[in-house]
Amino acid sequence: MNYCSQCGATVIQRIPPGDNLPRYVCDSCGAVHYQNPKIVAGCIPEWEDRILLCRRAIEPRRGYWTLPAGFMENGETTQAAAAREAHEEAGAVMEEMSLYGIFNLPHISQVYTMFRGRLGGGQAHPGSESLEVELFTEADIPWRELAFPVVRETLELYFDDRRQGVFEVHVGDIIRHPDQRLEIRRY
Repeated sequence: MNYCSQCGATVIQRIPPGDNLPRYVCDSCGAVHYQNPKIVAGCIPEWEDRILLCRRAIEPRRGYWTLPAGFMENGETTQAAAAREAHEEAGAVMEEMSLYGIFNLPHISQVYTMFRGRLGGGQAHPGSESLEVELFTEADIPWRELAFPVVRETLELYFDDRRQGVFEVHVGDIIRHPDQRLEIRRY
């Protein structure tokens, strides 16, 4: 951040009085600019024994498969954002959605809130952010072509839960270390 969004003056990074973390502060108008993690909401659209994946038409990871998910908009709930993303990316209408997982990705300042739900009518079609959409059985998931580690983690947990016949709410961290190694912590 270079300029204050309130008055346009240059900002500096320092720890404001009463705080303990560096923030962007405007010395002209006194505004403190907090930068917080972004919330990503997504879902696992289920239809019979298959789940819906989308092949990304946008960067990052264009051409790779993902669950429908994206950034929340102001004024939305996480569940509404997940349903909106499924509709935008896959023309999917989600029904009977329930919380499935919360995954923290501190290395990119994101928190994923994932739901599972029924794909209304089993119908889907690519939206503007998807090259194609497809329903996959567990055996047919393109594991090597998944776009993001959080998608792999979500799917692995989902299929484990499905085999056991009990769906739990999962919480975990996906941490990328400086050497690019990923660490997944499940709670």
